[in-house]
Amino acid sequence: MNGAESLVHSLLKSGVDTCFSNPGTSEMHFVAALDRIPGMRCVLGLFEGVVTGAADGYARMAGKPAATLLHCGPGLANGLANLHNARRASTPVVNIVGDQATYHRPLDAPLTADTEGWARGVSGWVRTAMDARTVGADVAAAVQASRIAPGQIATLILPSDTSWNEGGIVADALPLLPTPTAAPSQIEAAAAALRRGGRGIVLLLGGAALSEEGLANAHRISAATGCRVVAQGSNARIARGQGRLYVERIPYVVDVAVKFMEGTQHLILAGSRKPVTFFAYPNKVQSSVPDSAEIHVLARPEQDIVEALARVADALGCPKVAAPDNGPRPQTVSGPLTPESVATTVGALMPEGAVIADESVSFGRGFFANTKAAPPHDWLNVTGGSIGGGMPMATGAAIGAPGRRVINLQADGSAMYTLQALWTQAREKLDVTTVLLSNRKYAILLGELANVGANPGRTALDMMDLGNPDIDWPRMANSMGVEAARTDTAEGFADLLAHSLKRSGPFLIELLI
Repeated sequence: MNGAESLVHSLLKSGVDTCFSNPGTSEMHFVAALDRIPGMRCVLGLFEGVVTGAADGYARMAGKPAATLLHCGPGLANGLANLHNARRASTPVVNIVGDQATYHRPLDAPLTADTEGWARGVSGWVRTAMDARTVGADVAAAVQASRIAPGQIATLILPSDTSWNEGGIVADALPLLPTPTAAPSQIEAAAAALRRGGRGIVLLLGGAALSEEGLANAHRISAATGCRVVAQGSNARIARGQGRLYVERIPYVVDVAVKFMEGTQHLILAGSRKPVTFFAYPNKVQSSVPDSAEIHVLARPEQDIVEALARVADALGCPKVAAPDNGPRPQTVSGPLTPESVATTVGALMPEGAVIADESVSFGRGFFANTKAAPPHDWLNVTGGSIGGGMPMATGAAIGAPGRRVINLQADGSAMYTLQALWTQAREKLDVTTVLLSNRKYAILLGELANVGANPGRTALDMMDLGNPDIDWPRMANSMGVEAARTDTAEGFADLLAHSLKRSGPFLIELLI
């Protein structure tokens, strides 16, 4: 057995059975091992940003890591943006990067790079395999490291001779490390703040607190104390829809966020961090939380957040409560395409159990409130602010949650970063509906020009414009094997969305907004 074969066997023993890949010469023995050893689903991405983004979406839905396979340092560099998003989502990823043979690396061949250095910026664990006999143990340690709560990227760098040399040894899975629980003092401090009661007490949820069980515990606490329950602005996964507590997210726009958090006297962090603004702006605050607010940590992101919420609910004597009623289900509408009409149409037609992959950026700020009464579903955000995450995330989510329709709410400018994901969706016959929000501009940057106090002229405005020439999304999708259509009305969108949900495989709807 060579090192590459021991790696594949060891991945399978550790429960990793899906590999998103864009390999090169240094990884050919790994590729050959994947062909010889049954049990590993191999998914090709035509760009490394698709590979890493798909691994992110997969793990969010599957609840376990996938492996990536990237070609040397430059291949890793191509995938870094979506590894950054995965790191911000605390997603477990086993990131495998090929490299020059150990004896060839000192010669500084063209693909030689500071692969370890590039990996450390997004990884919680980095190791370079040095011997075929240890590769199996190395990958077992990588899987274990990736699953340390709340989840992290573990990068294993694989010099090509450690793949092709004989002497590989299959490693058994290593045990999952226990998730720490909140200290009694954390529970007591949060309970004391909550006993004050009222809307000045804000419970800020992140991570697993936004799961169905976590939200049920938060609902108990809110019903008993009257506290506000809100979520971070961007989240890895939120359980939403009828029967689940609707939580608003802290807005992106600074002034709106400050108004949203106004009156906060006590901020209780449950798997979240103190909110900060996305950027610094001249003469604006850096956090939406009032300076006078007291901050309490119920549970840190690496602690068992759901258990902490249950403990504080019990400490407060919060009774069980009925599932929340979020109001009537939205109905389809007619007329122009607006954030509200698009959101209500999605809420009216999405099937139960749908997965929403949201990279709608500025146009999508009205989507959240208008889908709260839809059937139960999960909502995934691009968490790190690095655009180009939506399409790959939707692709991986469809593989991680088979049988569930994925709806990708996708801004057109961001989509151009990783549009190759459409090809993977077609090749894998994935049930993904892409709702392409085509305003033919980087609309969010037009707002940012004003926020930072810039005075744009023609050259600056041209940098925000995606026209001249216009991008033909249906033709581009068709060229990659994805059926597509275009509309500029709400009723046209309803017809196309209903059509896409009745068929199998991917479909793209371009909305001219």
